[in-house]
Amino acid sequence: MKQESNRNFIEELKKIYPSIKKEIESRLNEFKKIWEEGKEEKIFIELIFCILTPQSKAKLCWQAVENLLNKNLLWKGNADEIARELNFVRFKYNKAYYIIEARKQFSINGKVSIRAKISEFLNANEARRWLVLNVKGIGYKEASHFLRNIGFGENFAILDRHILRNLRLLGEINTIPKSLSKTKYLEIEEKMRKLAQQINIPLTHLDLLFWYKETGEIFK
Repeated sequence: MKQESNRNFIEELKKIYPSIKKEIESRLNEFKKIWEEGKEEKIFIELIFCILTPQSKAKLCWQAVENLLNKNLLWKGNADEIARELNFVRFKYNKAYYIIEARKQFSINGKVSIRAKISEFLNANEARRWLVLNVKGIGYKEASHFLRNIGFGENFAILDRHILRNLRLLGEINTIPKSLSKTKYLEIEEKMRKLAQQINIPLTHLDLLFWYKETGEIFK
């Protein structure tokens, strides 16, 4: 019964995928352009968005980012001013602090500079590892999300609750972990990578396909 359910689930994914494949490719190209255009502010904005996402809805996090930009608080605001714009984001005071710290970390002479640091690494895995170890508020999920959103996440899974729920339904994991250590994250990521290969859907496409199946749209 379980195997039949899994087959039906995979068949459903394969049925949906062709209808949104071009939209997925378009969105991934938009992410790549953020890096290719070389605008430091846009790259930094994606980092901040990903810092906000843990245990919060992505659309509300993006709305919070836009509010900070519209009020010029992302670049100039103090922690209290920033926190006031994060009312629909969980742990808003912690995340306001993380934003301040990221701004300090990636600023040179008063201007944001993040591209040079990311460019230091030989590959995306090294960049992800550095982000997790050095940027407050960034774990493996957030680092993977950020790198995907600037065009470097082709081999990464973004293990948020939507993805984990679908992996559980497919029998790839037995339960949804309450927290993800590095070891557990990489273990589940490898399972998703193998699943993507088995069903012949690129890993980054599968991530957005799961998102679409859960929400009916392709977002960030």
